[in-house]
Amino acid sequence: MAITEDEARKVAHLARIAVDDADLPALAQELNSILHFMEQLNEVDVDGVEPMTGVEPMRLKRRADIVTDGEMQDLILKNAPDAREGFFVVPKVVE
Repeated sequence: MAITEDEARKVAHLARIAVDDADLPALAQELNSILHFMEQLNEVDVDGVEPMTGVEPMRLKRRADIVTDGEMQDLILKNAPDAREGFFVVPKVVE
């Protein structure tokens, strides 16, 4: 499959790329080389190869899921503009 200059112009328009008419043959050639490379990739035998999410087999570091109270209520409420009885006080929005 070969990309013509008209198709390259349409691709540039869809991609919102300003391309001069003089540069269209080079763009068409570049798109043709990309398609040719993709055709080469389709020829590769991938039977039995499992899909990967990355190139290195690695797991995320995990921490123990321990429930704590935090024990920082006073420090957190110290930053609040208004706090009463251990809670943030906000303006009433519904009447």
